[in-house]
Amino acid sequence: MPMKPPRPLLLGFSLVATATAEPLTFVPFDQVDTSDPIWAPRIRLLVSETLPHALTQTEVAQRRLRLCAEWLESGGTTPKPEAHRFNTSDLYKVMEGAALMIQAEPDPEIEAQLDRIIDIIARAQKDDGYLYVSHIVGNPNPREMGDRPYSYVIHSHELYNVGHLYEAAVASARATGKTKLLEVAEKSARHVNRVIFEGDPAYHDGKPVMQAPGHQEIELGLLKLHEYTGNRLYLEMARRFLDIRGVTFVPDGRGTNSPDYAQQQAPVAEQTEAVGHAVRATYQYAAMAETDSVLGSDDFSAALDSIWHDIVDRKMHITGGLGAVHGIEGFGPAYELPNKETYLETCAAVGNVFFNMRMFLKHRDARYVDVAEVALLNNCLSGIDLDGTSFFYPNPLEADDQHRPRSGWFGCACCPSNVARLIPQIPGYLYATSGDEVRCALYAASETTLDLPAGKVRLRQTGNYPWDGRIRFEMAPEQATRFTLQLRIPTWTGRQVVPGELYHYTESAPGWTLKVNGTPVDATAESGYVALDRTWNPGDRVELELPMPVRASTCIDEVASNRGRIAFSRGPVILCAEGIDNDGAVQRFVVSKDAAAGATCSKIDEGNLEGLPSVTLAARELKPDGKLADRRLRLIPYFAWSNRDRSSMITWLPTDPSLASPDLNDPAHLKFAAVTASHTFENDTTHALRQPHSPESSADTSIRRWTSWPERGTPQWVEIDLGASRRLTAVGAYFYDDKGGVQVPGSWHIEVPDGDRWKTLKIYNTDQFSTLPDSYNTVHPAEATITRRLRLVMTPQHDDTCVGLLSVDIETGDDE
Repeated sequence: MPMKPPRPLLLGFSLVATATAEPLTFVPFDQVDTSDPIWAPRIRLLVSETLPHALTQTEVAQRRLRLCAEWLESGGTTPKPEAHRFNTSDLYKVMEGAALMIQAEPDPEIEAQLDRIIDIIARAQKDDGYLYVSHIVGNPNPREMGDRPYSYVIHSHELYNVGHLYEAAVASARATGKTKLLEVAEKSARHVNRVIFEGDPAYHDGKPVMQAPGHQEIELGLLKLHEYTGNRLYLEMARRFLDIRGVTFVPDGRGTNSPDYAQQQAPVAEQTEAVGHAVRATYQYAAMAETDSVLGSDDFSAALDSIWHDIVDRKMHITGGLGAVHGIEGFGPAYELPNKETYLETCAAVGNVFFNMRMFLKHRDARYVDVAEVALLNNCLSGIDLDGTSFFYPNPLEADDQHRPRSGWFGCACCPSNVARLIPQIPGYLYATSGDEVRCALYAASETTLDLPAGKVRLRQTGNYPWDGRIRFEMAPEQATRFTLQLRIPTWTGRQVVPGELYHYTESAPGWTLKVNGTPVDATAESGYVALDRTWNPGDRVELELPMPVRASTCIDEVASNRGRIAFSRGPVILCAEGIDNDGAVQRFVVSKDAAAGATCSKIDEGNLEGLPSVTLAARELKPDGKLADRRLRLIPYFAWSNRDRSSMITWLPTDPSLASPDLNDPAHLKFAAVTASHTFENDTTHALRQPHSPESSADTSIRRWTSWPERGTPQWVEIDLGASRRLTAVGAYFYDDKGGVQVPGSWHIEVPDGDRWKTLKIYNTDQFSTLPDSYNTVHPAEATITRRLRLVMTPQHDDTCVGLLSVDIETGDDE
């Protein structure tokens, strides 16, 4: 790979803390009991559904580790596992989530399952601490992993994987008191320090590698190790990884090999804009903020402040989503914020939460919590469906009725596993303390006991937030105790739903009110907080009223995709319209800028959205004849869309009738112009793949399907005609599997025309042609691909089986 000359390395940093103020720290999640309508049920769902599902889906990674262990123990005589760069990281994230859950609520069955996996991981680690399956057994893909350990850290994920291992190890030790995985992690960290920073004769010709990883994460893992063990080596390593980024190695390629992609365009302290892959970027920014806080320094403050403003002023969607650009899964130019064709990976929203919560601890400013809250309640929650077992990777703000529903898993499953470890941590984002100061970060009905220097205080919060802005606190100190209670006054109560220059309400905001023991308090918020400094007695009450009318937001004119449109919200929750509630495609609706004033709110009383709020407001629909007709439009929380049948969706509704699209409401609307196949069973049809339906499972017989029965063992193709040349952005295949003669294929790929022949489509480097049942197996083109036709080529799993499809989802960009 071409590489720019390295910049001079300056490692003159000090690891001596300089701050004198007591740090602000979150109250640990396992010390907070939640009873709110959002997080408490999702935590229960995580235990009953998401974690068992995720642990099952990571069995491939477990098998690879087991085969690696057996290969090591046999002296290299047993079968080798297949090569893969990063699926162990997904396993580690799921293990972290499981450990966090049993820390809050012990579960012997899950703990025993973790113990079995930990035993395998320990056996798969080399004696010197190295842990990366493909290089250990000697079958790496050199193009992705390099031909030897640490020879291609820009893409190999060697350091990314162990970063997640470190976080899982700390979570396991905290939850169970067992240290086996922690010992594996510390052994790995010492090894990494030798190889990367000191030089190890067994690696890299004994010379220090001195290169930061292509995917940031090890920095956060090392900081977690330092926090738990107190070993300063891990803090030094985290800081050093930050300081060598963009200094000792600067790639000079394009796309995923560009300097910007992995934030290597400049030393991190000199970076001023959010660029490149959004997940990598936010993990880096989170590590920078945490390192500064731990050291009590401001070494990264100027860079972080500039980057944060670049995000919230120019590059963040109203849902808190980051990374609008497909291909790099990352930040585009300023104000490039499309709705239908945006990316917004769930992991990037998780990273946005991590970054902003660490900025809150560093600066004690509520605006960072406000950004994290919007990202959590909208983009993060959109990433998982209401049953806890299906997931979005991208999270668009608009979709037609062809948009694929959530998938049960992905070949690159970073998003489901990230959600699995995020949700258990949410109670730990409710309260933060510093000396005798208590700051309320996120609001949620909950109870906790705070061990303050002035004494222990039992704090109880009640209410129905985020559906209701009436929040109550009851104090129960052991005795009269003086401390400061800091209450967050969210940005959404003022002139905009989220901080930054991008979005502003169309109308003025009603004021918030505050009472202590029933007496109104005249207070002013500073840095988003109202301070109540007093001596508190048992039974003292605080009442905070945050009005929650439906609000309409406009976007600044620089964002072309939102011109002539408004978005609705209530409190921190963004709303959307879905076709299933509005008799067809929602792109046909037009609203007025003052539509929020006449909105009515109610509770959904049936179906799988039961209990969630809905909003109804005045709108006009554009008829096929071009005329506008009055009608009511129903909105639901954005995170809840795509939880019923396949349906259109829109967040930014037009106020300009010329932006509405009546044609999308045609009930005969089909997905593709035509579909043909190499062979079709007489009782099945290729026409099934044109229909916009949502399979319940790979064995769903309630909808039509295509199969190649009885052509056993023979490769088959399905050719799709899009009707016009389009730019492909994603293709998902939902295979039919009757557990008998028709099963998911053994392999598949996509071909596109190349003159008189067909050529195989190259896919994005973190994708793979997975063959999972019960979900869409989705891939993305690695490079711009414009075509009218494409083929799905499938090879049966066995000589006596055939292949079948229930649905194919194709996402496209602009017509060409």
